[in-house]
Amino acid sequence: MTLGHIVHGLVRRGHQVTIIRPRQRAEKSAPVLQVSGPISQHLLPGLPIPGYPLLRFGLPAGGRLRRLWQKNRPDLVHIATEGPLGYSALNTAHTLGLPVTSSFHTNFHHYTHDYRFSWLFTLTAKWLRYFHNRTRRTFAPTRELCDQLAADGYRNLRVLSRGVSTELFSAAQRRPDQRQVWGVTADDPVVVHTGRLAREKNYGLLFRAFAAMRGANPRCRFIVVGDGPLRATLQAKNPHVHFTGFVDRDTLARHYASGDIYLHASLTETYGNVAAEALASGLAFAGYDYAAAHELVRHGENGLLVPADDETAFLAAAVRLATEPALVARLRARAPDMVRARSWDAVVGQFDQDLHEALAGDSGPPVNRESKIENKKMPAPALP
Repeated sequence: MTLGHIVHGLVRRGHQVTIIRPRQRAEKSAPVLQVSGPISQHLLPGLPIPGYPLLRFGLPAGGRLRRLWQKNRPDLVHIATEGPLGYSALNTAHTLGLPVTSSFHTNFHHYTHDYRFSWLFTLTAKWLRYFHNRTRRTFAPTRELCDQLAADGYRNLRVLSRGVSTELFSAAQRRPDQRQVWGVTADDPVVVHTGRLAREKNYGLLFRAFAAMRGANPRCRFIVVGDGPLRATLQAKNPHVHFTGFVDRDTLARHYASGDIYLHASLTETYGNVAAEALASGLAFAGYDYAAAHELVRHGENGLLVPADDETAFLAAAVRLATEPALVARLRARAPDMVRARSWDAVVGQFDQDLHEALAGDSGPPVNRESKIENKKMPAPALP
């Protein structure tokens, strides 16, 4: 979703964008090359991610990338994922003398704990640092994360924040008929959670919080929106919870706005778009004080924040939202305040400027700068 907004934002600013990515399971019959105006996509072979067969990762493709870029040389290559395809893109770009930038938007090294490969944590962390320090810029979604990465030895860091589509995610999308489908009344507190149903999202704590809320207020109802490898297990263990499965963006917006409360238990996000979407939709938010929540939530004003890894505090915050309707009403009214100015156009404009600096070889000002966004016109980066 983030890359989609960035690509279309760059195109609106006059760029041409080539996307190079692995073919997904549902694209077996899709053509290798897809062109739509200034956007072209090259679908390359991939394999299912271990433990997560819904998604596929790209395979090394140095020869194919070399032929593609020798025929149609990009001005700059931006690597969005540090996998085998991204690594071959990095090496190929260096061989051809192409400027390269990269994004750090997934805590892959932290996933080693969730998927029982803790012994790989240090090796993965070193690999990620090595990878990103071979690029002219490493973009991370928050200043907080940039500071953490700098302390870990990353260089040339810049913020590539996240916007939120407030015209889509809005309290105006609330639908009484949607609540009727869920079997809830106007006065029943409805907890909505959206996301990828996978181990790294801390669903154990989330469902303990649901249970504590239900114990304190039996009228609480729980709606889980999304799909993933844990769905069948979670659904079997929690028959009182309504699982919607995957929904499109318009339906997602209605689901958000038709709820009352949003709980965010994950500690592996680099940002967490769902936090911004939930706040824009007018939900009373409770979550850990980091990533998007750290930037967008003011404790007691438009949401509740608890210290990272303090499960007791997280459970207490959830119970407060289940038992204090006046608090929920106040938080819901103020929830959208911090996201109204977070337009994707501003985010892409800053990214555009940072790419020009990287292209020029300019080390640029420090990461916490605030600078005017210029609308320069040039072909934009390829995105492996």
